[in-house]
Amino acid sequence: MTRLLHISASPRGPKSESLAIARTFLETYREANPHHEIIEWDLWDGTLPEFGPAAAAAKMEIFAGRQPTGAAAIAWETAIATFRRFADADKYLFSVPMWNASVPYILKQFIDVVSQPGMVFSFDPERGYTGLVTGRKAAVIYTSAVYGEGRGPAFGSDFQATYFDDWLRWAGITDITPVFFRPNLATPDAESGRDQAHTDAGLVAKAF
Repeated sequence: MTRLLHISASPRGPKSESLAIARTFLETYREANPHHEIIEWDLWDGTLPEFGPAAAAAKMEIFAGRQPTGAAAIAWETAIATFRRFADADKYLFSVPMWNASVPYILKQFIDVVSQPGMVFSFDPERGYTGLVTGRKAAVIYTSAVYGEGRGPAFGSDFQATYFDDWLRWAGITDITPVFFRPNLATPDAESGRDQAHTDAGLVAKAF
């Protein structure tokens, strides 16, 4: 069965613009693909492990061709389980609000946990990195309260889509469709922008 995994980086629940647009996407996708499985993963639900000293030590052991032991081995098994939860999907929907010009720290934590050698990437000293999460496609909902294309530097910068798109491609996911709603605050046409974002999400979902 085809699996669509929705990974949410917003903690704002019913007040979240990105989650509201994601709901439009998922409702449309469900209607178009009634036999597909949709899985929800709220990164704020407490199941995402930390990536601290033990996990970092394990990663370096793996890079050196050795198996981690002790606390490092336990941390590595946790990282593997988290990666499998991520990789066991055919398609992805990410809802990503802008925080301080970039992505929420919980999404960066997710990236740091799953981005491991032999899982998300391989590395060759001469050829560099190769993404291993291939054959998948991703839709990404990007929202921001203040930043918008063409606004001056006083309204912020975009290290949100630039960073996350780069990570997806680095991981091997090159079929990426973004949906934007930004800015969504302090602008006279916020409502029309909101309507357009929901329309875009529905159109993307139908073809996804």
